[in-house]
Amino acid sequence: MGTYVAGSLDAKGKDVDLSVYRGKVLLIVNVASECGLTDENYPELTKLYQQYKDQGLEILAFPCNQFAAQEPGSNQQIEEFVCTRFKSGFQIFDKIEVNGDNAAPLYKFLRLGKWGFFDDDIQWNFAKFLVDKEGKVVNRYYPTTLPFSLEHDIKKLLAESHEC
Repeated sequence: MGTYVAGSLDAKGKDVDLSVYRGKVLLIVNVASECGLTDENYPELTKLYQQYKDQGLEILAFPCNQFAAQEPGSNQQIEEFVCTRFKSGFQIFDKIEVNGDNAAPLYKFLRLGKWGFFDDDIQWNFAKFLVDKEGKVVNRYYPTTLPFSLEHDIKKLLAESHEC
């Protein structure tokens, strides 16, 4: 059922049941600390989160070292980097793989969508998936798509009601 197919570990190694995010709009991003896109993406992700978290937005950041080894640190180092440098309050998860046989179950699910000009694989750091309140992936964005450009789509999903 939607993105709630499998749990994940947070950066401290604690199990996180993704069903706790049911009823929230999710922006799921594979992140890296040493990428050329880091300094553009993290500040915008932080501002989006601060602006919309009280309306139901959650940002789930999954560190990944599969692209030019640009996320080499430990989970503790990654969390410290994000919290100290960018003051980000959103959830940082355990470092994962997003492509290949060892890809995290969540990313195997996310890549199943019919994305048109996208291949199944994640292209690079900071690929973004927007998920509605019911756990349905509604859009996928290139790594070079900056978070603020998703604001209209996020606001639309936040405004939608899924009541019976």
